[in-house]
Amino acid sequence: MLKFRLLALALAGASIITARGDTVITENFSSDPLRNGWNVFGDANLFQWDSTNQDLRVTWDSSQVNSYFYHPLGTILATNDAFSVAFDLALSDATATGTFEVAVGLLNFSDATNADFSRPLGSTPNLFEFDYFPNGGYGPTIAATLTDTNVSTTNMDDFYFVYDDLPLALGVTYHINLAHAAGHPTISGEVLTNGQLYTSLPKVYAGPIADFRIDTVSVTSYSAAGDTNGDSLLAHGTVGNMVIALPPPSIQNVTGAFSNGVWQVQFSSQSDWLYTLERTTDFRLWTSLSPITPGNATHLILQDTNPPANKAFYRVSASRP
Repeated sequence: MLKFRLLALALAGASIITARGDTVITENFSSDPLRNGWNVFGDANLFQWDSTNQDLRVTWDSSQVNSYFYHPLGTILATNDAFSVAFDLALSDATATGTFEVAVGLLNFSDATNADFSRPLGSTPNLFEFDYFPNGGYGPTIAATLTDTNVSTTNMDDFYFVYDDLPLALGVTYHINLAHAAGHPTISGEVLTNGQLYTSLPKVYAGPIADFRIDTVSVTSYSAAGDTNGDSLLAHGTVGNMVIALPPPSIQNVTGAFSNGVWQVQFSSQSDWLYTLERTTDFRLWTSLSPITPGNATHLILQDTNPPANKAFYRVSASRP
């Protein structure tokens, strides 16, 4: 079970409530992204902020380890959520041998940083990303890729991707849109340049996608380690003007107060989340006070029927089953 604690600190006897979670994440790289919640996993030399051009300069180098320039989404996305990703991409050079990709999109950070995670071996659970495969002997391909929680080296069928056999011209800025419709095991995408549609990725490979769990946006350089076909990639380019549209936060409109001597927290819930009220007096140890309660897509009340005599702090833990 994946857990995500959004909210809610409430001081018993007072009304101090804070909530986190935006419905849109934007990054135009006008200021240093590393001071704006972005981080690097892997080889930091592959990612450089360009303050003059206000974009991210990227090296996609398959000879290095899996590397991510990433930002947590602040939520966990699943099949029943509607969301989208948009960004600008321009390549200055791209040399491939065989089949290997430039990648930007969404992933599950815990999975992607696991030692067993391998793009060339197909062990890539929980991906939602744009991929460009330069011509390495098999023709260029532009794709939008979705995988579920079950895909692995022994189960490589659980890929759904839409694609087109077209190149990305060097030195041209493309605007990429990826979208997921709530309740559908699919991904859709389009590529534009100068405001005109270049491709809507009309070709489909429809693998059997089950549910997924995604929590991070990433500019991704995959490693070719373990590739038995000699596939490789070295490409340079820029990424800019990112916009990630997310569903409403799992916890909204929070209030906390005593009612007949019982401390209770009331909030707007989502039907596809599970909630638990937790309490601490020292911010080190948190105690679960309520059973795991399914959301009801409306107001939900969780209670502490035996609050301490002194003071306590509360939060609501929201998790996806």
